[in-house]
Amino acid sequence: MQLIVESLFNGIAIGSVLLVAALGLAIVFGLMGVINLAHGELMMIGAYSTYVTQLIFKLPAFQQFYNSYIIVSLGVAFLVSAVVGIVLESLIIKRLYGNPLETLLATWGVSLILQQFVRSVPLAYGTGLIISLIIGLGLPIILPKNLFVSHQSKFFRLGIWSISVVFGLLTANGLSSAISKLGRSSSRNVDVTAPSWMRGGIEFWDITFPVTRLVIIVITIISVIAVSWFLNRSIWGMRIRAVTQNRSMSECLGISTKKVDILTFAIGSGLAGVAGVAVSLLGSVGPNVGANYIVGCFMVVVLGGVGNLLGTIIASFGIGIMTDLIGAGRLLEIWPEMPSSIASTVNFFATTSMARVLVFALIVVFLQFKPAGLFPQKGRMVEG
Repeated sequence: MQLIVESLFNGIAIGSVLLVAALGLAIVFGLMGVINLAHGELMMIGAYSTYVTQLIFKLPAFQQFYNSYIIVSLGVAFLVSAVVGIVLESLIIKRLYGNPLETLLATWGVSLILQQFVRSVPLAYGTGLIISLIIGLGLPIILPKNLFVSHQSKFFRLGIWSISVVFGLLTANGLSSAISKLGRSSSRNVDVTAPSWMRGGIEFWDITFPVTRLVIIVITIISVIAVSWFLNRSIWGMRIRAVTQNRSMSECLGISTKKVDILTFAIGSGLAGVAGVAVSLLGSVGPNVGANYIVGCFMVVVLGGVGNLLGTIIASFGIGIMTDLIGAGRLLEIWPEMPSSIASTVNFFATTSMARVLVFALIVVFLQFKPAGLFPQKGRMVEG
């Protein structure tokens, strides 16, 4: 029984990482029909945002609050990834709606660009660029609208972007000096150190539950509840669902579909950033960290049913539990009297990478019989 409980916990922990990573993709791919291959790189940006937040909290002025940096990094990662997603949607995606092949190729190119950007540009100056984008895009939302409808609106916008560039440069210089004072290297592979309260484990029933994985599960639960509430209870959530069902009728009813598109992409990208926080707690952060999860995310969304939140949850935990049962060899321990032919096959796939191959192969076979996933989409599809 203990072995089953331990396997279920490990499977849920693996599934939680997949779920929080797939939530944003489920919104962008499921509700908007956009195949975003740069979703993994948005996770990477969230992971690097966590590392930068950790560096800032190691400075003398913030060191007394160091143990709370992981909570702050959740908001920072969401905001940073959401801003990058807004820029991506405004510059590229909005011109490609209804063209899935072109969108796929464009976002694949963006993913390669972001990976190379991380490899080539120092972390401090990349952070300064993000700060500039946040200020430049955020101030027009905060400031009074009448400033941007007068004949002097061009000067206001020019002033805002000038201020954002100055703040970005100051941030880059300050962070660069902070990194040098802390003795950090300029390596692209960095490590996020969990605060003291997240280290170790909780003993229960002779089983050790790592606190880090418990925190990731809690982050996942909060993310699912927040997404569910937003889509089903908030005004903008209902507008998103209305545009999903019938774009033309929503425009006739006065719903700004452009704002809905931007908001949807921002939320999906922000959730990818939150996934990056979870991923950063499990291992080193590098330019390819997001690429390790993108295939699994698409598998989760397709298996659960495009745009179905419940299906995404079940698919994530199902894949996680199967991966742990097969990859860790627990299935042989739980079922010791397994027929030799099956046991040899299970033993062959008893590694994490091979278990993932077997699970994905089983998903492909399952989709041959239910191509729409566990919970097929009902009602009218998104109109091009």
